[in-house]
Amino acid sequence: MLDLESLFKLSYGMCIIASKEDGHFNGCIVNTVFQLTPDPPMVAVSVNKQCLTHQFISSSRVFAVSILSEAAPIPFIGKFGFRSGRDINKFEQVKYRLGATGAPIVLDNAVAFLEAELTQNIDVGSHTLFVGRIISCEMLDDTAYPMTYTYYRDVKHGRTPKSAATYIEVKPKPVDGAKENEKV
Repeated sequence: MLDLESLFKLSYGMCIIASKEDGHFNGCIVNTVFQLTPDPPMVAVSVNKQCLTHQFISSSRVFAVSILSEAAPIPFIGKFGFRSGRDINKFEQVKYRLGATGAPIVLDNAVAFLEAELTQNIDVGSHTLFVGRIISCEMLDDTAYPMTYTYYRDVKHGRTPKSAATYIEVKPKPVDGAKENEKV
């Protein structure tokens, strides 16, 4: 049996991963950034191959990760998570700065950031796992709590696009205590 909803019990942080290409910036929401090693400090992130950010990371070989706070509003998350950088400038009216790599670091609603240089990319089907060596990282707000995917989903009632690494089609719950395979 595959109860895919059990995967919701894994802990993920909500982040914006951003990169650059030919003087343009783009970023997207991800919840699959994780530290791989402490020395040298390495991280990995899973990005859908159809995302413009994927193209930018592949081209520039750098990325920045802004770790979102629980206070990040849904419209802000939606701008980076449900809109394409091919259609809008996601950085318009967003506070950011350029990091050591030249990648944009989103400062709005972020508790911390890191920057990485790409060392490896691994094809995992619909997504690429980008592995990077951290070259810069900083705390932005040590009083705010980082937003987990669980918080986003259960407290903020956020949705997940089908292009996300953690997308799962949620089936309706049985009514009035009926068993899953029982007709209601």
